[in-house]
Amino acid sequence: MAIDNDYIADQFSLLSKIMDIHGENSFKTKSYSIASFTIEKLPQPLQEIPPEKITSIKGIGDAIAKKIQEIITTGELRLLREYIEKTPPGILELLRIKGLGPKKIATIWKEMEIESMGELLYACQENRLLLYKGFGEKTQQNVREAIEFFLKSQGSHLYAEIEAYAQAIHEKLQQHFKNEQLHFTGEFRRQLEIIDQLQWVTTALSIPLQQFFESNGFTADTAAQSTNQNTASLPAIAVDIPSSSAIKSAADRILTADTTPASDTTLAPDTTPASDKIPTSDRTPVPDRIPAAIIIPSGLSSPISHFKGPENITLSFIHTTPEAFTTTLFETSCSGEFLDTWSQTTSWNRGRLYANEEELFQSAGISFIPPYQREQKRTLEQAASNPLPAVIQPTDIRAIIHSHSKWSDGSNTLEEMATACIEKRYEYLVISDHSKSAFYAQGLNEDRIKEQHGEIEALNRKLAPFVIFKSIECDILSDGALDYSDNILSTFDLVIASVHSNLKMPEEKAMTRLLRAIENPYTTILGHLTGRLLLSRPGYPVDHKKIIDACAANQVVIELNAHPRRLDMDWRWIGYALEKGVLISIDPDAHSTNGYKDVKYGTLTAQKAGLTPDKNLSSFGLEQFRSFLAARKKLKGI
Repeated sequence: MAIDNDYIADQFSLLSKIMDIHGENSFKTKSYSIASFTIEKLPQPLQEIPPEKITSIKGIGDAIAKKIQEIITTGELRLLREYIEKTPPGILELLRIKGLGPKKIATIWKEMEIESMGELLYACQENRLLLYKGFGEKTQQNVREAIEFFLKSQGSHLYAEIEAYAQAIHEKLQQHFKNEQLHFTGEFRRQLEIIDQLQWVTTALSIPLQQFFESNGFTADTAAQSTNQNTASLPAIAVDIPSSSAIKSAADRILTADTTPASDTTLAPDTTPASDKIPTSDRTPVPDRIPAAIIIPSGLSSPISHFKGPENITLSFIHTTPEAFTTTLFETSCSGEFLDTWSQTTSWNRGRLYANEEELFQSAGISFIPPYQREQKRTLEQAASNPLPAVIQPTDIRAIIHSHSKWSDGSNTLEEMATACIEKRYEYLVISDHSKSAFYAQGLNEDRIKEQHGEIEALNRKLAPFVIFKSIECDILSDGALDYSDNILSTFDLVIASVHSNLKMPEEKAMTRLLRAIENPYTTILGHLTGRLLLSRPGYPVDHKKIIDACAANQVVIELNAHPRRLDMDWRWIGYALEKGVLISIDPDAHSTNGYKDVKYGTLTAQKAGLTPDKNLSSFGLEQFRSFLAARKKLKGI
């Protein structure tokens, strides 16, 4: 590390900004900022200037001169280190976002209680910045775009944000390689929440595949690390946020691109008669034809090609022969736990030729298990005894439960939210705006609740037979109490109880808080159980089994929040909830009519746990839902 003028100037600049964020004396912060500017413009390196002469430089006094010597001598500034240590890392990261200065960051941290880029991006999506001084609609949009632009190169992506891009790539590949077998595999085929790379199994050769991608502006990704899907692990929760706008534009670019092979640069589609083809066992490229981006990992006999476009999404292709295609597809479409159990408990013949995966399962004496359910040992054990039940589909969702309107932080009016439901043929809407403690989201006080209920009653008369149910997303307070008195809670048809504040708590505190809320007779649904934001914020620690047991004992439904950045409760616990007789509710947590589409991603996630429509509250028809609410209120005596 070179301790030059630029380095020293950067230390003072950062100190000035961090102290500004902490609300320190403006005279001090400004003096450090001026020192940074002065040092950056100096024609002579500070290390060459005698210490006693540094104070003669305009804008540099004794205190700053001492700090300059400290940096030159030790390589760091102790005061800066102290401020960094008491500042959340995510807040420091926000300094790298264009358009966000220290004053705005201070508001984001101290007033909005946001501590990461992912949380800020989520707040932008929910229009929460508009509620604070200095954040207009244009500023909010600029912040959102700046975050997406900055973070687009991070590498991990939400399934929902990469889906269109993946399908666009796949469609073009099918058009170009018409005579080859090609199928999604890996994380995307298994419908995992977070996708680190898109993977395919293919019989296409590596050279024409490389030529195809290079002609479309992609490069061979020599840095990609091949991963054996046989040792797949749970997706990590980090601070990486994809750029949804970049991915969407990339999908559009790919779909409209002309990828007709050029005769002088690429291979034409394979129209060679079968009798004249090279024997399949010889079709894998010899080593001297394998590009540098093709890696042969241990445990997998076929080479893998890696490519990347400007969107920084890794595309991996596992090359195989037609004879081994089904086996390779199966092995790369399972979690490590599932494949290990399969290998230990079945007598399948890995070297046999299978026409398709259905035949592979049949030969092993196991009922077919779709790729998205090839995760847990228990699923394989169930399929060995009986066919798995038909899982829930997006078309099984009959209502929108958990939605927000302009009464709190939503983008649409109550009538617009209801009309959109009718247009999409949903039978009813559960409107659940924020409660009064959620001041940042214009939460409803008691008077506004009465006003909203009046509008709901009027709309129910106007829109009949469609029904809007009166609900609230009620904050679970720090002590586990709900945000209103019982008298107010009794005016709702149902209550969704969620934690929105003081998220940094140990498991003991979280459990005490949640369990008290669950035991409240007015709590109908427990919302986003851990408060996590995928790729942005880990959830607070909880004992899932105890929470599920408590919900079973208190007839509380557990939400599967379908927002792609939440997908909370984690699908890995749904099986246990079903065993205990707990209903799940796939809810979009929609803050606009456009948010209704998220039920699809909640459904895809629920499929992984084998959820069936009869165990999902938002699949209940209108009369069944009414009966459920009435029976529960009678049981609770409320």
